[in-house]
Amino acid sequence: MHSWRVRDGFAMSETKIHRELLGKLPCGARVERFSLASRTGMAADILSYGGIVTRLTAPDKQGHYADVVLGHRTLSGYLANPQYFGCLIGRNANRIRHGQFSIDGVRYAVDINAGPHSLHGGRRGFDKVLWNVTEAEVSADGPRLRLDYVSPDGEQGYPGTLSVSVVYTLADDDSLRLEYTATTDRPTVVNLTQHSYFNLNGAPDVLGHVLRIPAQRVLSTDDTQIPTGELRDVTGSPFDFRLPTAIGERIGADDEQLRIGNGYDHNWVIDKPAGELGLVASVLEPASGRRLEVLATAPGLQFYSGNSLDGSLRGKDGRVYGFRSGFCLEPQGFPDSPNQPAFPSVCLRPGEIYRSTIIQRFSVQ
Repeated sequence: MHSWRVRDGFAMSETKIHRELLGKLPCGARVERFSLASRTGMAADILSYGGIVTRLTAPDKQGHYADVVLGHRTLSGYLANPQYFGCLIGRNANRIRHGQFSIDGVRYAVDINAGPHSLHGGRRGFDKVLWNVTEAEVSADGPRLRLDYVSPDGEQGYPGTLSVSVVYTLADDDSLRLEYTATTDRPTVVNLTQHSYFNLNGAPDVLGHVLRIPAQRVLSTDDTQIPTGELRDVTGSPFDFRLPTAIGERIGADDEQLRIGNGYDHNWVIDKPAGELGLVASVLEPASGRRLEVLATAPGLQFYSGNSLDGSLRGKDGRVYGFRSGFCLEPQGFPDSPNQPAFPSVCLRPGEIYRSTIIQRFSVQ
């Protein structure tokens, strides 16, 4: 076990990183857990396996800190991880139609793992690899953890050797910040995100959480959840979250898109300049007063209302994760972008640097 503490002007007992062995993979590789603590009182636990955020605490209006993400206490719970609890997603977040796409006239076939399509990079995406911990230090901004992974050419069918870095920082403004960079030696597809399930009060479901998404358009999908190419105006529909609205207020509306997703599982087109860091969603849980704001540079936001949680999984403290007991806010490029020329490109070429930032910031109302 190792701990790092800041030394220049900050309280050593408050801002720190603790490192410990959590367990071993079936191949014998060690999986470590890094516990980050900020001087404001927040804490985050992150694994070297999948870059998984297993714990994230935030205060309520009484000043009480509680864990606000779903997950497991043990490594064995994450090795199956059919719901992608808390992990890094890549090479490509969301779906690719029939697991196929072309770059410069060359056709590629990637792993199919969601019906007829590829989802979140395939059966062994970045959520199921062991990342190399290259930094664990307390910076002026707060404790930070850098994870690196080299995805070899052809992994899950993707072209090019992709070198990826993710830096987690638990900042003093009560936020968890993720900064991604990636480079490649051949043209490839890169679309990274993070997949925490949030429940800001530990209630049986999240339908009372009040959500705002600053977006006038949402992507319509076919019945296999592949975008049709239509950017649907949300005005007058259950997808209009431009004003704060409870997640459950219209989730049962008579709407074909809601039936396809069994609730919300769609990508919104965020109203901000491309590549600019800006607000993509905010959520308030009224009873606790906890507020989550998500800022990102990505052009889209996948909002998922936990529709496949069905009570079959037991998570931390033996809690049963029932229907819609957590929600995900996943900033990303649009689903199936490699096959949709009108969508923002997710192609990365040699000499270019992929950059993406996600900030999960907490406050109290």
